[in-house]
Amino acid sequence: MSNKTTYSYVGIAFIILVFGILFIPRIIDRISNNSIVQEDRLNVKTGNINKSESDLAFMVIDGESKKVPSFSFTDQNGNLISNKDYEGKVYVVEFFFTTCPTICPKMNDNLVQIQNAFKENEDFGIASFSINPAHDTIQVLKDYAEQYGITNPNWHLMTGKQEDIYELANQGFNLYTAQEEDVEGGFEHSGNFALIDKNGFIRSRILNENPIIYYNGIISETEGIDDDGQEQQITMLKEDIKKLLNE
Repeated sequence: MSNKTTYSYVGIAFIILVFGILFIPRIIDRISNNSIVQEDRLNVKTGNINKSESDLAFMVIDGESKKVPSFSFTDQNGNLISNKDYEGKVYVVEFFFTTCPTICPKMNDNLVQIQNAFKENEDFGIASFSINPAHDTIQVLKDYAEQYGITNPNWHLMTGKQEDIYELANQGFNLYTAQEEDVEGGFEHSGNFALIDKNGFIRSRILNENPIIYYNGIISETEGIDDDGQEQQITMLKEDIKKLLNE
């Protein structure tokens, strides 16, 4: 072997040594802190980084991820239920009223379908808040639950002070709710569902590079699409619930 070849091998060995000293500790540090970005993952074999995290977005307001505010209301069984009862669970939030003649029956039919899809999972729940608590007493809510086939012990139909429920809807979730005598049924409210993760954060999937924020709760999987051409999102919601349950 010539001296020239020997020098080449020595040079290569030196470069490998320098690379190891300078860069490998940085790569290890970045892996341990889950800070490798997508471009890095294409080039560095890191195993299942962030394998427990889904691709669902957080609702961000003023630079902070939005959490469910504190609440405490009475459910259809006469139990006091708060946001703490949902800690560690993935759940769906709706605002409704039992005498609603328009969208509420559709929403709750869809929620029953979702309930049945996750009936074996103790970590899934639903929070339904009545926006007509003067009428929706504990007994009324209990009868409504039986009528719709609500069996999940983590599905609470809640009643309480109207002003507290409206504040929770309009400020806490940014889901419109109002008492309007001129509209059918006397109340207006959003037909959307909010999806909450195990840590109490509002989550949603990203479509066309933007989070959808809420899921349409009115159109059923059977309908597929409404008269305005809007597609159902119940299938999407089921898929995303499963993602959060696996986080």
